[in-house]
Order: sequence, then C-alpha cells, then structure tokens
Amino acid sequence: MIFNERIKIQIAVAIAAGLLLFLGCGNNEGSQQEVTGDTETISLEMENDFESIFNGSDLTGWDGDPRFWRVEDGAIVGETSEDNPTEKNTFLIWEEGEPSNFEIRFQYRFGIVSADEYGNSGIQIRSERFGDDEDPNLRYRVRGYQPDFAISDWIPGIMYEEQARGILARRGERVLIDADGESHTERFADEEELGESIEHTNWNDYQVYANGDTIRTYINGNLTHELIDQSPEASHEGILAFQIHSGPPMRIDVRNIELKMLD
Repeated sequence: MIFNERIKIQIAVAIAAGLLLFLGCGNNEGSQQEVTGDTETISLEMENDFESIFNGSDLTGWDGDPRFWRVEDGAIVGETSEDNPTEKNTFLIWEEGEPSNFEIRFQYRFGIVSADEYGNSGIQIRSERFGDDEDPNLRYRVRGYQPDFAISDWIPGIMYEEQARGILARRGERVLIDADGESHTERFADEEELGESIEHTNWNDYQVYANGDTIRTYINGNLTHELIDQSPEASHEGILAFQIHSGPPMRIDVRNIELKMLD
C-alpha cells in the first residue's frame, strides 16, 4: 500500500548510510576522511504510530444521520437516493476528540448510483459542528477545513473551507495566507497531471497532515496541495467528519481510517 512507502524509503536510506559507513571504514591504512556539515537523524515511523478510529463493523465512536450512513463489508458507506435525498450537506462526525496536530489516512471510493455519476465528499478537519439539533435536516452540519474528493476533474485534492472562505488551495498549489488574510499562491505541480492517478470508483489512498499552521494533503502518494494559514480565520483544532454533499444521488465508501497524533 502507499502508506508503507515512507517506511520503505527510510529503511533504504538507512541501509545505504550503513553501507557508506562500512566502505569508509575499509579505507587503506593511513588514509583519512573527514565528514563535515550538518548531521541528519534518520528515524523510522513505525506503523503502530497510527491507531484505527473505525472498527470495521459498526459506527461506534461516530455520529451521523442513520438515514444516510451505514457499515458494509468493512467500510463506512454514505449514500443518498432519489427517495432518500439530503436537503443540506450532511456529515458523519468522529466523537472521540478534536485533534490539533495529527496525520489521518484512509481509503475512499465512489459508487455510481444514478445516471448523473455524481459524487462529492471530503474530510473535515479542525472543524466545528453547528446547526439545529431539533431539525433532522440541520442536525449533522459541520463547517471548517475540508480536504476534498469527488467525481470531478478538478475537485479531488483541493482544500475547501465549508461554510466559510470557500476554495483555499487548488490541486497542485502551495498557498500562504498571511496575517492580513492575503493569499500568496505558488504552483508546484500540474493540476491535470496530479489528477491522472485518481480513479474515482476504485480505492484511493488519502492522507492529510496538519501541524501548526500547515496542512498538506496527499492522494495515492502524491502531494495535492499545501496550505499555510496564518490568518485570523485559521483554525488550530476541531472535529473530524466525512461529508455527503447535497444534490443528485451519490455513494461514498471509506475504510481503513487511521489517526496519528503529532503532539
């Protein structure tokens, strides 16, 4: 899986470093080599640094409208239909904490459930719940940062802020929002080329890194955006949630949800 690539790379670097050390020790007697400059510490990020926050069998620890969310074949399924639409965007909310600095990783895919071939979802991070608990259509609403995924040419991999500032970074962009709220954008990769590795109806690996003022999102191992938010509107902690967007019928499947705290 893509999630294992980092540890594989680090192990390869460590092996290479050890080989160089061995070769250096084997120099002819009397020769000397001096290594100068900064020393980089190589550390292995073990898989057990991540903890599962979905048990694969039911929605224990999660809260969402039961009309739209269920568990099927080890995955969370969010689904609407013509007979069972959602009037507003609705969310499945993780109830076990409000992380600040963390990494979260999971897999997602969309199911085609209508002729529209529609799907629009995302993961809320550092977000807040709002709405009306008395109205089922308004009870499960969330606003805040939303690394996005959808059946779309341009939406997967953007950073959107639900119910707030809108699109903060497009796919392939590094965006600094300064203390005055001004955005400074740098393109580090082509938007279309990054999108070529995303297969909407097959499983995709999704990872979000949030630490301090920086948020990075990866799809299938590729960095899709980096947001550095130093504005007064920046959020530094909050809930995690998955979205079902209002509109035509859609289905989103999510599995293997794992979280690592960085604090």
